[in-house]
Amino acid sequence: MPYLSASRLPVGRVSRIVALWRLWWRRQSPTRQDRFAMLAPMAAVVLFLAAIVSAFWYLRAEEIDREHEAVRRDVEYTQQRVRLRLLERQEQLMRIARDISNGEVDRQEFTSRAESLISQFPEMQALTWIDERRRVQASHAAPSLPDAQLRIVGETLKPGGETEGVFGLARDLQQPVYSQPAGGETVSSLLQLQIPLTIQGHFAGVVLGEYSIDGLLRYGAPTEVLARYAVSLRDGSNRLLAGVALQPREGAKRLVPWSSRSISYEVPVSPVGNGLVIKAEAYRASLGVVGSGFFWLVSTLSAMTAWMLIATWRHTRRRVQAQEALVAETNFRRAMENSMLIGMRALDMDSRITYVNAAFCQMTGWSESELVGQRPPYSYWPPEDHHILAARLRDELSGHHIPGGFQVRVKRKRGGIFDARLYVSPLIDPRGQQTGWMTSMTDITEPNRIRGQLSASHERFTVVLEALDASVSVAPLGSQELLFANKLYRQWFGSETGGHLQLVAQAGTVPRNDQEQTLDDVDGLAGLPTETLTDAQAENAEIFVPELSKWLEVRSRYLNWTDGRLAQMVIATDITPRRQAEEQGAQQAERAQSISRLITMGEMASSVAHELNQPLTAINNYCSGMLSRIREGNISEEALLGALEKTSRQAQRAGQIIQRIRAFVKKSEPNRSPSDVQEMVTEAVELAEIELRRRNVRLSHYVAARLPALMVDPILIEQVLVNLMRNAAESIDSAQRPPGRRAVELRVVPKRIENQDTIEFAVLDSGQGLAPEVLERLYEAFFSTKAEGMGIGLNLCRSIVESHQGRMLAENIYNGSDVTGCRFSFWIPLAQPAEAAALSTATTRDPGANA
Repeated sequence: MPYLSASRLPVGRVSRIVALWRLWWRRQSPTRQDRFAMLAPMAAVVLFLAAIVSAFWYLRAEEIDREHEAVRRDVEYTQQRVRLRLLERQEQLMRIARDISNGEVDRQEFTSRAESLISQFPEMQALTWIDERRRVQASHAAPSLPDAQLRIVGETLKPGGETEGVFGLARDLQQPVYSQPAGGETVSSLLQLQIPLTIQGHFAGVVLGEYSIDGLLRYGAPTEVLARYAVSLRDGSNRLLAGVALQPREGAKRLVPWSSRSISYEVPVSPVGNGLVIKAEAYRASLGVVGSGFFWLVSTLSAMTAWMLIATWRHTRRRVQAQEALVAETNFRRAMENSMLIGMRALDMDSRITYVNAAFCQMTGWSESELVGQRPPYSYWPPEDHHILAARLRDELSGHHIPGGFQVRVKRKRGGIFDARLYVSPLIDPRGQQTGWMTSMTDITEPNRIRGQLSASHERFTVVLEALDASVSVAPLGSQELLFANKLYRQWFGSETGGHLQLVAQAGTVPRNDQEQTLDDVDGLAGLPTETLTDAQAENAEIFVPELSKWLEVRSRYLNWTDGRLAQMVIATDITPRRQAEEQGAQQAERAQSISRLITMGEMASSVAHELNQPLTAINNYCSGMLSRIREGNISEEALLGALEKTSRQAQRAGQIIQRIRAFVKKSEPNRSPSDVQEMVTEAVELAEIELRRRNVRLSHYVAARLPALMVDPILIEQVLVNLMRNAAESIDSAQRPPGRRAVELRVVPKRIENQDTIEFAVLDSGQGLAPEVLERLYEAFFSTKAEGMGIGLNLCRSIVESHQGRMLAENIYNGSDVTGCRFSFWIPLAQPAEAAALSTATTRDPGANA
């Protein structure tokens, strides 16, 4: 579709477009219109700067194009002049060559004519006649030609040189050939022209003409071009042969935006070809558009215009921002006013109502139109309170208002009465003068009802606390004041804070060091948790109070008191009966463990007697033998010493057996300490081997290397191992296994169970296993499958393992569907470093507690 300009649009269409634009503008919100108005100056600044930049860019480009065209035209004109001059010299040399070919010119004539040409045309430097054998027949050179470039009659062209190569090319082509031999640092290069000589159709040599390139430029180029441009002649590698070249800009000049490269143009010189190029560079003498006064005038006016437009845009933006802030503030105040549950009423100095908000109308039931303009007595005043409310109004108008407000009764339009609290503040206009009073009204009927309920609830709560069988006390931190104490606390400690502080100190809930407090002025609350203290978990501790002869369980927590102070509540419960029951239970458990060990040793009595009988028999034999040999006098001192050493070892063996049995059956309280697993297993194996050897059962054990120490009571763990190994031997004996299958295996290995590191003890036997009904009641007290069993062995073993935070497991070993034995195992968790250190410290501080 072709583009139509506004001038070509029909009048009706233009009017419709304008109307649509106005309609769209009117539909925009005022804020959006202000934003468009704010953006207009910025858009004008951007368009103005774009127009100025585009104009100067266009003028600069136009100027550069004109300069390029002028340089191109002048360079081509110069090239034509140089070309004509070369063609003229070439024509003169060709006539000489033709005359030589026809035999009309000899060496003397050639020299004469060469001298005439060189003197007439300054660019000619030398003219040489060379025969077909590359020997110089005749030559004449200008006086200014250096000796190194002179050609001596009779010499031969140097083979491999540029001149000798072009000589062969002219011989082959039979046409004039231009060349440019390489010069040196001290010798300037010359342009050569070799014209072939032909005598009766045979090549007879060349006429070599040599031109000065600098003279060719000086006398061939127009003077006005040389004055206007830096003209130079260059070879095909852009190497300067003659003329001058402009130096590139350096330093800060390169940073100027308009400091582009100089305007230049080059063209090859015909008939030489690309081997000789004429190049012209325009001098930077003209200031151009940028350097003219017009440019700076327009730039100054543009900067001033841009500054004014930017200032206008900033002013518009500030005005729009202020207007938006005002609209936002107004909307915020209106929304806050409409969403408030507090009634607002404004009075002028004559006590006339000038303003009420929606909440006030909703409270009273009267509309805004009915209330605004009323004078006292107002319609929402109860008739029986007119005199009281009138007095309050006079105090309000006189400025004697109460800062905390005052309570009144308010009548609703429908006849209801509610309690309200009024707060009064003066209305001040922008000039600082008072214009009236603003009153806020809050319905406090529900708060009054709740306050009464809270008072009753507090009374009931106090009765409940007084009837508690626990002591409850609350005291602020860092103070000797007792905020609350119930009846039981007052019975135990009186009405002072000493009992509260004593419970806190003994429970260790807030450690304090009064000496350090006096030495270092540090806040007494330092070290308390930084999170909300009312959300902290309660801390429990069991302490003994000698003054009361009671064991108390103390629980404490931090809370914010009603006045905002940080306080600590302590609840102390009498747990003396429970502690006594626990002590009795511990004594009974200890007694049961001791009895179990005694029973175990009683059952092993015959085995122990057999075990002791061996060293005692050996001692008797050694003593009888020594007595007999002493009486006979046939014993040496060395034999006597050997017999005595053997007797001593047997006595030590018997003593070790008795000592191990005494340590096993010794009554003692649990004494947990870091214990070596290998030592415990060795002691248990030595005790159990007595029974296993009596029953003809082999015992093998494996203990993993480098096991960590366990925080256990070693005697109790040895008791569990001995019971399990004895039970395994009895199971094998009752199953009447053949000698090859009478074996018990003890394995101790580390294991990861329930996301914790443990050590597992497992006893495997080859007995008859456990029936399903036995597995269900295996750990039940007083349940036993043995005729003479008491049923407390496995129950006691599980209790010992669980007291060490471990677990016990029993399972049958199957070979296909046949039961081939049973596996009893239990695991003990490794103690954490912190727990081990704490237990070790407690044992060190109170060594008699676990004796």
